[in-house]
Amino acid sequence: MRITVASGKGGAGKTSVAVSLALAAGQALYVDCDVEEPDGALLLHPHLTWEEEATLSMPVVDEGRCDFCKACSEACQFHAIMVLPHKVLVFDKMCHGCGTCAFVCPQRAISEIDRSIGLIQGGDRDDVGYIGGRLNVGEPMATPLIRQVKAKIPQDAPLVVLDAPPGVACPFVETLRGSDFCLVVAESTPFGFHDYLLVEEYLRELSVPFGVVQNKGGLGDDRLLCHLEKEGIPLLLSLPYQREWSRAYSLGVPLVEAEPSLSEGFLELLGTVEARL
Repeated sequence: MRITVASGKGGAGKTSVAVSLALAAGQALYVDCDVEEPDGALLLHPHLTWEEEATLSMPVVDEGRCDFCKACSEACQFHAIMVLPHKVLVFDKMCHGCGTCAFVCPQRAISEIDRSIGLIQGGDRDDVGYIGGRLNVGEPMATPLIRQVKAKIPQDAPLVVLDAPPGVACPFVETLRGSDFCLVVAESTPFGFHDYLLVEEYLRELSVPFGVVQNKGGLGDDRLLCHLEKEGIPLLLSLPYQREWSRAYSLGVPLVEAEPSLSEGFLELLGTVEARL
């Protein structure tokens, strides 16, 4: 079973929930797909056992063979290649590595090389496995790295918890792809509720089963809870705001270790999700 843990905004508590769910369940694999700001390892504290470079293909033009026909630039939907009268410019940070330019080149003047976009690391903590990616500074596209991180997930993993980037942009979409259920972490604040609605709208459009974890309960107002009740959306867990939990988080202590009694709540959540699938 694959569960994506998502949130409409950063700082809602998505990583805290994802790590705690994996720890409470045991025999699970935690996958940090928030490759632009990966911090799951700061809570999980895995023992890293392997690391490899993530790459993306980019075109290299042999101008000795090129006749500057512009077939490549006309075919590139990302505008990553420009043909001048006697020069071809490749904008590597705009290239998606799709290979279209090389495919359409009539002179076979385009080959491909790999360039580094980040790192993928793996390890474990007791019976919880860990896979995470880290995007290189200045790299504009997280989606290719997320795709490579997910490719490392073993097919026989019994429970996979994917920690998605915040928001509903392309990195979230790639993380969600192939998941059985989405767990949305939401705050009760006006800002948090607004961004929660964006995630809900997207999940409804894709017909992905989902439920909600309310975090920092007691702050803000009750509009989130009223909305969930009105729409019949399951509230799977409610975590009240506790100053002690925030202090533990700042020290890198997961929720289920700061408050062991929460493990039961996360296990009940997992049981409810399994029953709905």
